[in-house]
Order: sequence, then C-alpha cells, then structure tokens
Amino acid sequence: MTRRRQRIVRAFAEAPDYDRHARVQRAVAEGLAARIASLDLPRAPRMLEIGCGTGFLTQALVDQGLTGTWTVTDIAPEMVERCRARLGESPDRHFAVFDGEHGTPEDGPFDLVCSSLALQWFDDAPAALARMREWLAPGGHCIVTTLGPGSFAEWRAAHEAEGLMPGTPDFPPVEAFAALDPESLHVERHVERHEDARAFLQALKAIGAGTASPRHRPLSPAALRRVMARFEHGGSAVTYEVVTCHLRRARA
Repeated sequence: MTRRRQRIVRAFAEAPDYDRHARVQRAVAEGLAARIASLDLPRAPRMLEIGCGTGFLTQALVDQGLTGTWTVTDIAPEMVERCRARLGESPDRHFAVFDGEHGTPEDGPFDLVCSSLALQWFDDAPAALARMREWLAPGGHCIVTTLGPGSFAEWRAAHEAEGLMPGTPDFPPVEAFAALDPESLHVERHVERHEDARAFLQALKAIGAGTASPRHRPLSPAALRRVMARFEHGGSAVTYEVVTCHLRRARA
C-alpha cells in the first residue's frame, strides 16, 4: 500500500463523526440506491460493494428492499466494522477488508458491483472501473458515483485568487469515464453551505476527506487566513460534482 493510500485509510479510520457531517454523502448514497433498485437485477442478486464506509449505501439498499448475497467491503477495517454494526450480522451479508482498486474479489462473478463516493480516492479511477466491469456476471451491472473536477470549485477559486495552490485532489475529467461508455454517464451538482471556512475544513476532517494532494505544500497561517476570508466572502458554499457511471456486461 502506498504512503498516500495509508494516509487516506488512517484519515477515515479517525473519522468518528462521519455520519453527522456527511450530508452530501448520505444524499448521494440514497439516490444511487434508488437507481439500483430500478435495475433489472435477478431476484436474489450477488452483490459487491466497494468502499462501504459507515454503511450509507448498504443501508439505503436494504431500505429499498434489495435482497440477495452481499459482499460489503472497504479498505479501512474500522469502516467495515462500523458498517457491520449499522447493518447487523446476516447469513446473506459478508463483510471484508478489500482494496477495490488493486485487489481481485474471490467470490465473483457478481450481478451488481456498486460504490458510492469512494473511487475519487483511487489513483486511476477510470481504469479501476473498467476492471470492475470484468467482475460482472453476464447481464450484470456496475454502477458507481464519484467526484468530478468541478468539485470544491469555490475553495479552489479562493486559493487561485491569492495566487496559491489548493490541496484538493485532482479528480479525473468526466471525459475519462465517458470513454468507457458515453451513454452511461450522469453528472449532477450538490451545493453544501457552511457557516464559515473553519466549519468547512472541520467538516472535511470529520468525514476523513482532508487528505491533501501529494503535490500540495501547506500554507502559512497568514496565507490560509487570506484564503479563508476569500471563501467566506463567496458565501462559504462548496459544490460537489457527482458523476454516476453505469456499465453493463452483455448477456451471454
């Protein structure tokens, strides 16, 4: 595991207030679950979830009435345990620590591979998504949400106005996902408003999303104050550009 990946795992492991602060993440998971519930899945699908976190998507799928045999995974052991605690034990649900980008699942193929806002932490999300499609049974669906480059535009703009480089990750362009299947792509924007810049930064840390880009150099206190003032002048709102990718494997 790379040093950056270790930092990401540690950040999520140290995010005890995730559920309270992850408002957009919860809304996106519920929307994805509704999409999944409308798919032409078998009566008892074999499902693999990548990056379960504390269980927003898993719970939303249960609430949608989905049944079947589920393998629920995350790269952070602490998140797997929190998801298990939320859902409870069941003979039809298997919880496991798994690297969705570099690992290979042992219990495939699957009728459904899904993930909600996890792929943005991958080193090469489009390539990983192409691999996930290979884990599908004939007629199976791979449907995920991730973040596009328009995410956190307001925070980036506050840095750029001061001639500074933000630490936000470089999310893949939407075109990189469209190349997999241009008809399967959906992009929407969620705007989250905060009381001030400090509240925004605290919320990022609380959900484990504070890991900076590897090329980022920490700002001086004075520079950070200038950026925060710019951000607050713009209304202390941030945009999440949510990209939904839906790939399918042809029936035999």
